[in-house]
Amino acid sequence: MAKGIVHKFGDNIDTDVIIPARYLNAPSPEELAKHCMEDIDPTFTTRVQQGEIIVGGANFGCGSSREHAPIAIQASGVACVIAASFARIFYRNAINIGFPILECPEAAEKISAGDVISVDFTTGEIIDETTGDTFKATAFPAFITRIIENGGLLPYLKARQEAEK
Repeated sequence: MAKGIVHKFGDNIDTDVIIPARYLNAPSPEELAKHCMEDIDPTFTTRVQQGEIIVGGANFGCGSSREHAPIAIQASGVACVIAASFARIFYRNAINIGFPILECPEAAEKISAGDVISVDFTTGEIIDETTGDTFKATAFPAFITRIIENGGLLPYLKARQEAEK
């Protein structure tokens, strides 16, 4: 479950916009977070608060296959990203690090910057508390929910291995 203020971005937000290549050698997720979205919105990192939500258009996270992009977003305090669609490698990288992302074209179109929304990851329900609109994203399958709950693929696999002992 997440609830927060929306930061809105358009279509084709690529990984170089999310985290510019000049910062890829940053030593930590926290350092990456300091530069998240700076080329498209120089004030993003000064405005974003823990638990807020990004809403994007189609093809969010296109570009390179590096996992730095979802790491930078997650480390900046964003609770989740909702978009009309995601580049497949970005989607997989986000799940691998335990960062929830939801596809919902209708929500991506109708939700505005500054709206307060709540997201139920179990059901896929998105409520725009500012307008009263409700949207339905595809809920995560059980195995992806477990990956996210464990904080990513590697912690999930370790927990699963421990449980099998």
